Amino acid sequence: MRIMIADDSAVVRTILSQGFAKNKDIEIIASVSNCQKLIKNLTVENPDIIICGNDSSDEAEKEALNTISNKFNVPVLMMENSENNSAPFIAKLTDSIQKPKLREYNQEFFAKLIQKLNALLELKPLSETKKKTENKIKILCIGASTGGPTAVSEVLSALGNNFPLPILYTQHIEIEKDKPLVDWLNEVCKNVKVKLAEDGEEAKPGIVYMAPADRHLVISHESNFGRPVLKISDEEPERYLRPAVNKLFISAAQIYKKNVLAVLLTGMGADGANGCKEICKNNGWTIVEDKSTCAVFGMPAAAIEMGAAKEVLPRPEIAKRILEMVER
Repeated sequence: MRIMIADDSAVVRTILSQGFAKNKDIEIIASVSNCQKLIKNLTVENPDIIICGNDSSDEAEKEALNTISNKFNVPVLMMENSENNSAPFIAKLTDSIQKPKLREYNQEFFAKLIQKLNALLELKPLSETKKKTENKIKILCIGASTGGPTAVSEVLSALGNNFPLPILYTQHIEIEKDKPLVDWLNEVCKNVKVKLAEDGEEAKPGIVYMAPADRHLVISHESNFGRPVLKISDEEPERYLRPAVNKLFISAAQIYKKNVLAVLLTGMGADGANGCKEICKNNGWTIVEDKSTCAVFGMPAAAIEMGAAKEVLPRPEIAKRILEMVER
């Protein structure tokens, strides 16, 4: 649940943020002093719900609340003082809860607050539900080099059966070693199908498409079914590398924007770091392997140093996190 908070009290905003911090299903994406400031965020963010603790009798705030509820179709939960009663003038996607005294922001209050939030979310129009679905992860990209085959096999095996997304995989590999690697992965990863990517094919869910040796794998465009159409490229090597992880990641960022999940595993050098940065710029998500499980902590380290790693996880935790992201 992605929440924006508006309250003129910095103390209240802090209490709410800290109270929600223990709940992994809740993400605070904005915390500001009034609802007027939230409207600017609504043009770039996609909150599920807004909590407003301000006095709704203020005309500017009243207008902002109506805009949020009616124009953007975002539910608003008002935290009201006893003398206020704002709910009647706002659209139906609005509810209220009594604003407690500072010492009363306890476990019981947060339980009731979350119950109210969940009830409001159920009132969202179907069109908003569809929009939310479209914002989910649509593609998984994986990049690796030294130690990559073992790392990738462990991650793929832990994804379980019927993985719902196409998986695109770039591995630095010698010429004529790509087909044997595909055969080996199919032997050890019985839950997915692995194949060499072909030019012009449409990537399907649950299938791993690996870049051929000495050729770049990129996404050409999105098909009418929302699936990536692949392109196998003979463009010049990038920093002596072909295939290059950067090529795959950057193309995914350009086509799928915030719907990309990229995983950068063990490897020598810095390939993939720029690609991770591009994905982050487009509001996608990146996971890099922690030093503790890398055969060579080169590529992940480069992404971390560049500020392009949204999460750094040891290898055994990566598949679990992928599944959490995809289900969300």
